[in-house]
Amino acid sequence: MGRINRRLRKWTADVLDLPQDVVYDLPRLTMIGDRQLYIENHRGVIHFSSEKLKLALSKGELEVTGTSLVIRTIWTEEVFIEGTIRSIEVRE
Repeated sequence: MGRINRRLRKWTADVLDLPQDVVYDLPRLTMIGDRQLYIENHRGVIHFSSEKLKLALSKGELEVTGTSLVIRTIWTEEVFIEGTIRSIEVRE
């Protein structure tokens, strides 16, 4: 059933010209230099400090490391952080 579901999602995305992040519930990251990061489609904050942010995703976790990290805005599925961003990792 999983293979059929994946094919149906891909076909739907292709026919309707939908972005992959919407169809597959993937996170969308928008980064401005190494100072600002906007993350969509997360499932909640697991950990936050001035050096690390861990977010739950539909499949896995997203880890952002840096210095002087600050959450400027947080909504149900969106978060905006500022600071000096050193690395971004997705872990399944």
